[in-house]
Amino acid sequence: MKNQKVLIIGAGVGGLAAAALLAKNGFDVEVIERNTEVGGRARVWKTEGFVFDMGPSWYLMPEIFENFFAQFEKSVADYYELIRLDPNYRIFFGADDVVDISADLEPNLKTFDSFEEKGGEKLQKYLDKAEETYTFMMEGVMYEDLSSIWSMFSPKLIKAGQKLHILSNIDKWVRKFFKSDRARKILEYPIVFLGGNPTNTPALYSIISHIDYNLGVWYPRGGLGMIPEGIMKLAESYGAVFQFEVDATHIDVKNRQAHHVQTSEGVTDADIVIVNADYPFSEMELLDKKYQTYSAKYWEKKIIAPSAFVLYLGVDQKLPQLTHHNCFLEYDWVKHFNQIFDQPAWPDEPAYYVCCPSRYDSSVAPKGKENIFVTVPISPGIEDTPQIREKYFTKIITHMEESIGESFQDSITVKRIFALNDFANDYHAYKGTAVGLTHTFRQSAFFRPRHKSKKVKNLYYTGQYTHPGIGVPMALVSSQIVADQIAKENSS
Repeated sequence: MKNQKVLIIGAGVGGLAAAALLAKNGFDVEVIERNTEVGGRARVWKTEGFVFDMGPSWYLMPEIFENFFAQFEKSVADYYELIRLDPNYRIFFGADDVVDISADLEPNLKTFDSFEEKGGEKLQKYLDKAEETYTFMMEGVMYEDLSSIWSMFSPKLIKAGQKLHILSNIDKWVRKFFKSDRARKILEYPIVFLGGNPTNTPALYSIISHIDYNLGVWYPRGGLGMIPEGIMKLAESYGAVFQFEVDATHIDVKNRQAHHVQTSEGVTDADIVIVNADYPFSEMELLDKKYQTYSAKYWEKKIIAPSAFVLYLGVDQKLPQLTHHNCFLEYDWVKHFNQIFDQPAWPDEPAYYVCCPSRYDSSVAPKGKENIFVTVPISPGIEDTPQIREKYFTKIITHMEESIGESFQDSITVKRIFALNDFANDYHAYKGTAVGLTHTFRQSAFFRPRHKSKKVKNLYYTGQYTHPGIGVPMALVSSQIVADQIAKENSS
């Protein structure tokens, strides 16, 4: 493996993690990134004293981060300070109906008791099942390379299928425990962050509730951008080299081997190529048709995860009604999901999420001001124009002001809107999706796109399209699977 050149396309979390792991194992690693900063969707925008996380804002599954850094005899604390949030998040069901989900379980049991009879007892049973599922996932299939349909028939996977309720969906699973609309909304809403619809996302993703309620919701001081910055420093310490504002334009293949990658800056040789860029774009645009594992028809048949209407706002006043994480869930739940997945349109009455990291972190906003990040899940592939954006901005901010009981629109000094066209332009995102493939049964585990190309022997993929899926922790796991596979195949 010594002196073998690995070229990684994309400096998202998956590309960064793969760079660090392979550089540590003795490979000569170079990473090219089309944007000006590290992180991919987890990059940072800084302006006028504000530090905005542009994508992921939830820090969950802390053990996966610790496991990653432990492979380098490091810990999370070597790169950023981790804070446990309390409350985990706040739910606005309306102006006069606000619920906090606490960092301690006992208050949450009482909250669910207020939703329905024996609600707390039901929540405890639900979480016990979720913990059992999570433990099995972590000890069983999470770090497995599910690259073949034959993996379905392994004893471990057959047992997993029985344990993980993979043939049921999360909505049906939650309804087995709860009758209350509020309880169901709280437990199902996190599925949106996996790019899913509760009615077609497997019940195994109830593990999100165990992660929230038992493992806690955390935050790295300075923002989620501290994660890619930390991993980049780690990769550089092992000799990995990073090139920014370099766009990959074609992967040259000869005799089923990728030999060169053409870029906006010239041609780069490589013994191994890893793609952390958007999977559909990379297959359809960077490879000649005969070397594509997945054609345009393949992607057209897939259920693509939502895009997002995102606001980055600097507000010249404090908003004490908000906590760090806030979910606004007043309107018709089913209608919003239908307008994402079944009848694509800008949602008339959306559910949405607001992050206000400046509530507990003074480093991300000037004194006396708030850093506000708003995300509305919307359908991929719909029309996105400046006129639509401005109209929707007014709609969301007006509703948010009504919900928190305070006006702040006139205090907005920094405003940036990021939506479908930006995801497509900045990340080559297929149909402008914010996260990739949604997690239906037939798009989970071994049904997700492979880590290794079927047509090109030395071409690999990492990131949210592959197993185990969407989210920063999952990108770390995906890269560990890829790095292990490459190390084994090049051990001689």
